[in-house]
Amino acid sequence: MKLITAVLQPSALEPVKTALAEVGVTGMTIYDAKGHGAQIGKVEVYRSQRVKVDFLPKISLEIVVADEELDAALDAIQDAARTGAIGDGKIWVTDVLQVIRVRTGETGPTAIR
Repeated sequence: MKLITAVLQPSALEPVKTALAEVGVTGMTIYDAKGHGAQIGKVEVYRSQRVKVDFLPKISLEIVVADEELDAALDAIQDAARTGAIGDGKIWVTDVLQVIRVRTGETGPTAIR
């Protein structure tokens, strides 16, 4: 099993959610996040004052998938979130050693379905 963590633009949430559902991935946890990568923030005008915004609004998605679902889920996220502009986001994958469904006590891949 793998944990996919994706930090993306907030506008990518609905397209990514739809794309993941199309490949059979429905469970996810979403967090509001702030951060920056290569773009290092931006300058905005607020009440006639120039203000540097260092940390931009992002969303962070966490999705646990079975190993055989990994490639389809990664492709779905990338295709739905890509605009070609700086700040589209990052995705990383980590190994998951154990998953337990609290309600039933199921473990392993059956606990994530």
